[in-house]
Amino acid sequence: MSSRITIQPAPLLSVIVPTFKERDNVAELVRRLHLALVGVAWEVIFVDDDSPDGTADAVRALALTDARVRCVQRIGRRGLSSACVEGMLASSAPYLCVMDGDLQHDETILPDMLGRLTGQDLDIVVGSRYVAGGAIGDWTARRAWISRLATRISHLVVPPALHDPMSGFFMLTRPAFTASVRSLSSTGFKILVDLFASSPTPLRFAEVPYTFRSRNAGESKLDNRVAWDYGMLLADKLVGHLIPVRFLSFALIGGAGVGVHFLCLSLLMALGRTDFATAHTMATGLAMLFNFTLNNLLTYRDRRLSGLGWFVGLFWFVLACSIGALANVGIAIYLFKLDGGWPLAALAGIAVGSVWNYVATSALTWKKRSA
Repeated sequence: MSSRITIQPAPLLSVIVPTFKERDNVAELVRRLHLALVGVAWEVIFVDDDSPDGTADAVRALALTDARVRCVQRIGRRGLSSACVEGMLASSAPYLCVMDGDLQHDETILPDMLGRLTGQDLDIVVGSRYVAGGAIGDWTARRAWISRLATRISHLVVPPALHDPMSGFFMLTRPAFTASVRSLSSTGFKILVDLFASSPTPLRFAEVPYTFRSRNAGESKLDNRVAWDYGMLLADKLVGHLIPVRFLSFALIGGAGVGVHFLCLSLLMALGRTDFATAHTMATGLAMLFNFTLNNLLTYRDRRLSGLGWFVGLFWFVLACSIGALANVGIAIYLFKLDGGWPLAALAGIAVGSVWNYVATSALTWKKRSA
């Protein structure tokens, strides 16, 4: 008696959906994809950043009855762009689509996007709110203004002909992704800007209009840190080949910490109730706390410490920076004695101390965790 093994080919299209706390939207999104992609061999890969609401469990429950649904659950890692990259790497489909899990992107244009990729000489098709027929929906005037400003700034690194570089809804070919993947910053939320800026050759693109919808359930992930991430992404594309963008963020916060130090010192001295040594020590402690808190929120957002880990991290941060301060002073004094020029000696000490602080805290305070 012979047996036959049925081999299923890979899907033509993988839809990558990065999620964080989107449990209530998962089933509805799958239902809408099923209706929109009739006749297309597709799969959807939800890349979930260990959502506390059980988003990954909801995806797996759906996957038990629908093999087109897949789940990649990330432990100890955060970030929309990096989630998209991991989802695309987990797929073998020749065409890849990225869309949000909050139902704000119009799934009905997916067949048109796929048809353009398969029928035209294109690398990527963008769902656009800013071409004829597209719209931003019920955005506030402030949000619309911010989006337009971010779009103008993005043209420092993407083609001016691209009307909606801030879109999180697009479809591209596997070769276009593969050519860029090792150069991607994977920083923040704007993966489309990253792809265009990282491609070794100009991407051939088209834009398909759609109207941005209101969120179906859950809460928006937009906050002030998104703007910081976007700035760091642009900085990485512009000067990242010269200086690591994470170090740039660390140094900018360190500079702000100097301002905090002098402000606290000035206030304490003005009160006249403490001597200089005590005031300087207190100001130093407050500046270290300021630097640690901001770096935890911004520079190392993807490795953010919380709970007991926050206090442990603060201890290692203060210890590392104390050693950096000693190195700063030691180098500066040594160079000053050599030639007597205090500005260069001071700058050299600051540079050595800054590099030490960055390297040491990256290794001790915000050590990269494995999945």
